[in-house]
Amino acid sequence: MRGAIFALAALVASAAGAKDPKFGFPLDCDLGDTCYIQQYLDHDPGPAWNDYQCSTLSYDGHRGTDIALPTLADMNAGVNIVAAAPGKVLAVRDGMEDTYFTQDNAAAIDGRDCGNRVAIGHGGGWITDYCHMKQGSVAVKKGDRVAMGTVLGQVGLSGRTQFPHLHFSVQHRGNHVDPFAPDGVTTCQGDLAQSLWLDTPEYEPGGIIDVGFAPGVPDYQVIKAGAQTKTFAADSPAVVFWVFAFGLQKDDEIQYGFTGPGGVTFENTTVFDRNKALIMRSGGKRLRGAAWPKGTYIGQVDLVRGGQVFDSRTHSFTLR
Repeated sequence: MRGAIFALAALVASAAGAKDPKFGFPLDCDLGDTCYIQQYLDHDPGPAWNDYQCSTLSYDGHRGTDIALPTLADMNAGVNIVAAAPGKVLAVRDGMEDTYFTQDNAAAIDGRDCGNRVAIGHGGGWITDYCHMKQGSVAVKKGDRVAMGTVLGQVGLSGRTQFPHLHFSVQHRGNHVDPFAPDGVTTCQGDLAQSLWLDTPEYEPGGIIDVGFAPGVPDYQVIKAGAQTKTFAADSPAVVFWVFAFGLQKDDEIQYGFTGPGGVTFENTTVFDRNKALIMRSGGKRLRGAAWPKGTYIGQVDLVRGGQVFDSRTHSFTLR
């Protein structure tokens, strides 16, 4: 059944031809810096999943593009969601709480997985939907006319979600369409000529969200919240280097460590046994004397796939 739906979506999108709309980026952020694409539309009609590049930045049945913020602190600071194209507001929902989806609140969220949302009609059977908006941030109402770039609200954590992001979906006459590959054919080469974006976002196969040093093993929820301190005192009980990353695949490696004055060193490699949407890894050294040596501590992390580094980051601080 899903295969038939995907085939129909491809036919409908192709038939639209020259009437296909073009979309601006729906988030007021700097892609690759203050936001990143966590997941793409699933192109696999079976129980597996593939994004438009034949990689695994998706999940079974995912019907949109998830544009994520690095931390809850970024969400709380406020990041605007904007209309990707001119049109008319067809539906609005606000008032749902910003909270992580759990089994405890699943019943309350059931049927409202999109959370706080805005849907916009663009004519010709085209609709865009903007999900997981911040409670109380929706800035338009049903029936409003909006221009491309009109602020609709802000990124939140409402509905069925585990991280602050905008789920952006495109539909044509009831069928979900991938704006990166609207013909429904996964070529694994990203044909920019077929894209529905005015300026097609660069594909990132996963990457590093943030790194830092801490005086002990950091708490994962604190890292996700963006509340982890990145420095420590000379008499801290440990020097720990941590890494927060997304889009890791089975057999990927994360190589991380640091060097410091006086011969202080640490290094570690983790090989993943399954795909991971988000990960945090950390490690370091315990204090063995009265204080850590003064000088500069330099942390380095490499993400490795198929023997090739696909993302890396350094971070340093100096004890004086």
